[in-house]
Amino acid sequence: MTKVPAVTLNDGFQMPKVGLGTFAVRGGQGVNQIVAAIKDGYRSLDTATNYDNEGAVGEAIRRSGVARADLFVTSKLPGKYHRYADATMAIQESLYRMGLDYFDLFLIHWPLPKRDHYVEAWQAMIDAQKRGLIRSIGVSNFEPDHLDRLITETGVTPAVNQLEVHPYWAQERMVAADQQRGIVTEAWSPLGRGSAALKEPLIKELAAKYGKNVGQIILRWHEERGVVPIPKARHLDHQRANLDLFDFTLTPDEVAAITDLSRPDGRIDNQDPNEYEEFD
Repeated sequence: MTKVPAVTLNDGFQMPKVGLGTFAVRGGQGVNQIVAAIKDGYRSLDTATNYDNEGAVGEAIRRSGVARADLFVTSKLPGKYHRYADATMAIQESLYRMGLDYFDLFLIHWPLPKRDHYVEAWQAMIDAQKRGLIRSIGVSNFEPDHLDRLITETGVTPAVNQLEVHPYWAQERMVAADQQRGIVTEAWSPLGRGSAALKEPLIKELAAKYGKNVGQIILRWHEERGVVPIPKARHLDHQRANLDLFDFTLTPDEVAAITDLSRPDGRIDNQDPNEYEEFD
């Protein structure tokens, strides 16, 4: 079983350097897949209210045989609950659905600046943290101006900013912005959802050089940039492979070459956080 190293967040808590994404992993089959992942060494599990699988993730935790204290569990607040009272209740309901007493990390899923209630949501999370319902609080898909507004208006800096990051959308600007503010960048869809990046000649060449598969090369690229990937994998062999990225390093030139694969139109679904209206 692979032991995953951790990164220390700006609040002093530690988060594993790779986690399991659970988007579209649901039901009994999903429970079995998550249990297998935990038994193989995953300790960080990422879900969201809008994934409709908090119950399955919670059940997998109970069946895994791994102590709750040894797991790092993340969920996210949907846009329809950004108002303070709604956010407060939504956090509690997520915990009830999962059968947990606390979250290790809770994120605002999208900023939704057109609705402009994300500061209210952030204050609700700060207060839930003070009550012990959440250990670390963070955001997802937030731009620098959104981050700065939270920090200015509440005095509390997010611990994590979870973003779309993969070779075709390298997010150099945002990774740097997060680092400047002491925020850890976490990558959703770190391999690119169905991405042709897995077939890129450069990445295939590096896989051959290091005796790794193409996914491991991309995940290592994230690690070298200080980004925490949360790849989704249903199959046991893929789950295991995605943890096996801490026994080699890429050179700075190789990291830069993968970053240079980034494209102006590289987003998976063209979800601009300044414009995107999250599904309800």
